[in-house]
Amino acid sequence: MKKLTIGLFGFGTVGQGLYTVLQNSKTVDAQIKRICIKNKDKKRSVDAHLFTANAADILDDPEINLVVELIDNANDAYAIVKGAMQRGKSVVSGNKTMLAFHLQEMIELQQRHNVALLYDASACGSIPVIRNLEEYYDNDLLTSLTGILNGSSNYILTKIFQEGDTYTHALKEAQDLGFAESNPTFDVDGFDSLYKLVILTLHAFGTIVNPNEVFNFGISNLQPCDIQFAREKGRRIKLVARVGKVNNDTITLYVMPRMLTPDLYIYGVEDEYNGVVIRGKYYDKQFMFGKGAGALPTGSAVLSDITAQFHDYRYEYKKYNEPTPPHYVTNNEVEVYLRYNNSKDFEQFVFTEIFEKYSSKEYSYVIGKIPLCNLLSIKHLIPKMDIFLATMRS
Repeated sequence: MKKLTIGLFGFGTVGQGLYTVLQNSKTVDAQIKRICIKNKDKKRSVDAHLFTANAADILDDPEINLVVELIDNANDAYAIVKGAMQRGKSVVSGNKTMLAFHLQEMIELQQRHNVALLYDASACGSIPVIRNLEEYYDNDLLTSLTGILNGSSNYILTKIFQEGDTYTHALKEAQDLGFAESNPTFDVDGFDSLYKLVILTLHAFGTIVNPNEVFNFGISNLQPCDIQFAREKGRRIKLVARVGKVNNDTITLYVMPRMLTPDLYIYGVEDEYNGVVIRGKYYDKQFMFGKGAGALPTGSAVLSDITAQFHDYRYEYKKYNEPTPPHYVTNNEVEVYLRYNNSKDFEQFVFTEIFEKYSSKEYSYVIGKIPLCNLLSIKHLIPKMDIFLATMRS
């Protein structure tokens, strides 16, 4: 009978969560043999003999037939995952940054070495989105995927809109609870959601997109006036990732805050939860919901990948292998709310149509349509601007 002997890289929040859920799971014959960490001398509640600081103790161990990579550093994760597959070991990875920048190579490595790389846990925490896209939505009827993909930013926004908290205090609470890192830029500026969206786009539409060519904007410059505007309009602000067909041959994608109306499913997704709406040509909308942050929910998602590997499951990349998957375009327009304090900043944005304008001594805003390619062209300038940007509709 098959048994999985696991070499685990990383023993942070998710690694410890996996260790706990694996100890309590009876559905798979799997055991962690070694855990590779940076600081071997750090005191931990797990048996010290499990730990090593030498990656070769896992990668070169013939008894270890599954490598589970749960570390933060994308470059180190790339070396670990590539090295494991080159040695004929299947891999479960949670590093969405590494995956997003190396998807094509990761597909080729799996084929070349006849191994599996599973990473459902990298995309939406406890929600099995990738496997559903691979198995249930493995046709060309899917038209869009829209979702809250980052539990940390969603927790912060929930505290702001539900409890009247300030951004600074809500961020601190998210960090204290382990939902956000000490340097929260990755979460609150939309990079985490961006990399997850790039991964989901591959499985939803078969298209690989360079993350550097996708527009992302986060919530770190959210101000009380933006919150007041949303409340006056009966809306809530959420950080939303979206990929959708422009026509049969093209797709577009971006990550931005969105002014949500109550009729939308993700309007009610709160705290550290994620929510994904999948829309199809004939089945309309389907909604998936679950925790997107925390040790045990994410550890459970990793365990699901391990269990899938136990049963010899692997992604088939059906849409990627089609002759002509849709290509990525940025010439479509998006309707946005732009709040600014400096007219020179506003001049960088090329609106094709403006529906609403407001100006005061404290701040100004406009609502209008703007080409996505314009936002991409000034992406490198936007972090230096005192602005807040949110979509009004998809």
